[in-house]
Amino acid sequence: MQYTQARKFRGKNKAPKWTRPDDGMVSVMVLPLAVTDPADLARLAKLFGAMWSVKRAVQRDARARVDAYWAASRERGEQGAKAVRQRLGLSREGLERCAYKHLEAAGHLKHHASKALAMHMADEVWNGVQRHLFPDSTGKRFGRPKVGRWHNFTRIPGRARSHTTTNKWETFRLVGTLHGHAMAYTGGGRRDLMQPRRMWTPAKPDGKIPTGRGTRKATWWDHTGPLAMVFAGGPDGERGDLVLPVRVPQGPGQEDRVRHFLAAGARWHKADLVRRRKAGVPGGWAYEAHLMVLGPGYASPAVRQMRQQAAGLDRIGGVDGNVSNLSVVSFPASLDPADGAPASSEIVLTDQGRARLEREAKKRRGRARALERSRRATNTAQYGLSKRQAARAERRATQGLKPKKVTVPGGARDARPDGVPKQAFRQDRLSCGYRELRTRQAEAAAGAAEYRRHRARAVARQIVAAHGPRLTVEDCDIRTWYRLWGKRLSQTTPGMLISALEIECKAAGGRLVRASTWSTALSQHCLCGERVSKALRDREHQCTVCGLTGKRDLVSAALAAFVVLADPDDPRTARLDSARPRHAQIMYGEGLEEALRESTTPCQNTPRGAGRVAVPAQRETSAHRTAERRDRATPDEPRHMRDHAGAPGTRTACSPQLTLW
Repeated sequence: MQYTQARKFRGKNKAPKWTRPDDGMVSVMVLPLAVTDPADLARLAKLFGAMWSVKRAVQRDARARVDAYWAASRERGEQGAKAVRQRLGLSREGLERCAYKHLEAAGHLKHHASKALAMHMADEVWNGVQRHLFPDSTGKRFGRPKVGRWHNFTRIPGRARSHTTTNKWETFRLVGTLHGHAMAYTGGGRRDLMQPRRMWTPAKPDGKIPTGRGTRKATWWDHTGPLAMVFAGGPDGERGDLVLPVRVPQGPGQEDRVRHFLAAGARWHKADLVRRRKAGVPGGWAYEAHLMVLGPGYASPAVRQMRQQAAGLDRIGGVDGNVSNLSVVSFPASLDPADGAPASSEIVLTDQGRARLEREAKKRRGRARALERSRRATNTAQYGLSKRQAARAERRATQGLKPKKVTVPGGARDARPDGVPKQAFRQDRLSCGYRELRTRQAEAAAGAAEYRRHRARAVARQIVAAHGPRLTVEDCDIRTWYRLWGKRLSQTTPGMLISALEIECKAAGGRLVRASTWSTALSQHCLCGERVSKALRDREHQCTVCGLTGKRDLVSAALAAFVVLADPDDPRTARLDSARPRHAQIMYGEGLEEALRESTTPCQNTPRGAGRVAVPAQRETSAHRTAERRDRATPDEPRHMRDHAGAPGTRTACSPQLTLW
């Protein structure tokens, strides 16, 4: 008789579970890596290649298991979904085991990657699978997990260091001290910080370190010199540790920020290795270390003072987001004129901002044309001649001249009768110039996105400083706006502004709550309580009952300040308190009418003639977007969607008015 020994596992940890301090708050600092050695660049490229192979293999296995899970409908009904997932290995641990098998099967991967990196890469794949299998709080599930592309693979997650066991950091570790870095690049404190382009690589400490029981060999934990990120390599690696010097950000206002993140090494939690496309560096990739630090992020003294002053403002306000502007109106919470006057702000594009967008669009179009010319010149067999080129060739043939070689054909791509290209675009040959230009295009897009995020944060701070951190906004579906207006929203980014405003309100001790448009219909009411129906093209509010005249968006923002919610977390519980807006209209009188006609709070984002471009120009039945013509009516309020707050169907005396464009 044979006896098989059961597999043993470790028992539960007897020590108390470690929790993150400061209510689990974490922040991230980006540290550029000075990688100039060709050997280090080649090793990083192989590391990313190995981890991409592991991730792609795990993604393919996850897709196959997901398909098998949905196909086993009868088994799920009889045995339960959990039993089917366990059989298929469709779990976090199952995908980790899958990553281990791929790492062991491909022996060359172990020269570059480690088991800990493979485990965390499998965890990232599981996060996408989990969003597909299980719905979120709104009942929405994400689509079937996909296999990514090589150029979109830019991040290798590291493993968090142990905060219960000293000197345990298994993947990417940040070594050194800020003081040692400053001493190394300031000449011992005799000059300003000067970090050369080619930074020297710190050496591993050598010698013996005395302990209470004797001595031990020095390790990277004893390094107190310049900052560097160290990776021990794969289990079969023979080239030793990968040491990458860190370039500390420097410039106006950076010293306090760097000290906040790097002065206390005990708060360092995890480091990820990230790459981004950059055409001006060898290899076309710039490498960064994203350091996760336990605790809140850095805020300058001016920002902290602004938030403290905003927290002391006893005001209530409303926000109305639009395609081309953001309107804010606030009142004192007591609605007493002695406590302050109503204030209004309009955030729109300035003339300088509009000119900057036009310049960027012109450069973007130029790069797109250059990319198309390069592709056509490299793949001339896949394109035909343009009408002008064909006419010239026919004219030269008629005159008996030698045919002239066309380097850049300008005609349509060679395709089948049904319009499908005979050769897929992914099979085209691409020149080095094409790849470099595409990299520069990606850099420009990333820079423009970062500028929009910076502008959104700055505008949010201005709004909270002027109107307080207790604001209410309509719960509109931004995706509906994108379907109507397309890329035009990327100029004003209303969704990004509202998201930044929500974060800033929370940082100042308040909250931005969302109210459903179906239960409030702010754009269709007046402060006196009367319903004033307006089409989408009507940008002025005129009430025939009380005589109030003002901008439509400012009136809606003023009404949003008086919305009450039975449950602040549920926008569907919102209702408009009709008595308080009428009381505010009586108490403030002409001051309120002035605030609703023009912005009363100075803002650098408000140019002359603000509010005149609230909606695109309306011609016949077309909508300004990237799609084709529209032949249906456009509702004043977003239609009900499955994941949008509000109740479907019509409301009593509140049916959305339809406007034909």
